[in-house]
Amino acid sequence: MANSENINKVLIETMLDEHTVELDPFVQFTRWFEDAIRVGIHEPNAMFLATSGNDGHPSGRIVLLKEFNDKGFIFFTNYDSRKGREILENPNVALTFHWKELDRQVRIIGKADKVPIKVSDNYFDSRPLGSKLSAAISPQSCVIPGRKFLEEEKEKFLLTIRDDKIKRPTNWGGFLVRPAQFEFWQGRESRLHDRIQFRLKKNKWIIERLAP
Repeated sequence: MANSENINKVLIETMLDEHTVELDPFVQFTRWFEDAIRVGIHEPNAMFLATSGNDGHPSGRIVLLKEFNDKGFIFFTNYDSRKGREILENPNVALTFHWKELDRQVRIIGKADKVPIKVSDNYFDSRPLGSKLSAAISPQSCVIPGRKFLEEEKEKFLLTIRDDKIKRPTNWGGFLVRPAQFEFWQGRESRLHDRIQFRLKKNKWIIERLAP
């Protein structure tokens, strides 16, 4: 549960302003992400991922951020799922983080590419057995006849492995979202919210304030 005393302290110490914001949006994101962890927000790495395929129809879902650095944001999925297929058709995606307790939101627009095989292998090996089993047996996003189908597939698959060793399926792995734009949103009273945008132009981040 989020700590109200820590929340008030964070908001007082880190008001959002274009003159004091970090010059690098990745550094600014790190500050806010660490604040979300510090105040005890449940799953601060939960993010809304929006995609669209060749048909142009948008779709969205919550996924978990597993790693980020100065290159971008990494999450893992089944490449044959709807989101996986749409990203492979159209790499333009959007991410949204919403930390309600801090009255903060971060929106990111960028392009997604598959991470190197070794990165996917290393993360898959670190997952608990149940998560590995799910990745191995689930035809994610496909229509199935019922829950019994999954249970039967699980039992059949368990008969094929030894010592709980499960190799990463080739259709499962990570995507790296490389941002071209960030927006940091801080709620204020009377709906005069603070919105600071970072826009990448010729390898330089342009900082701008947006109207609420």
